[in-house]
Amino acid sequence: MFGAAAPAQFLNRWLAWACRCRIPSFVKLAKTIRKHREGILKAIELGLSNSKLEGLNSKIRVINHRGYGHHSAEALIAMIMLCCGGITELPTRR
Repeated sequence: MFGAAAPAQFLNRWLAWACRCRIPSFVKLAKTIRKHREGILKAIELGLSNSKLEGLNSKIRVINHRGYGHHSAEALIAMIMLCCGGITELPTRR
């Protein structure tokens, strides 16, 4: 849909607008973004995102809330490993 240079063009356009807008917080943000511009563009190019980490963090919070009153940290860790560790079938006693 967009070429490889599109993110840089969009970012440059936004930075130019932010500097011209004369809203102090936008001007400050634009300066900060300019300092980190190359890293931001590299992250876009590589498709880096912390969305998986944020999703896992949300699951852990739900597990902790659902199991309010875990007797120990080990019990909480075991529950997290059980729910998020990729186990699809639990062993049964015979």
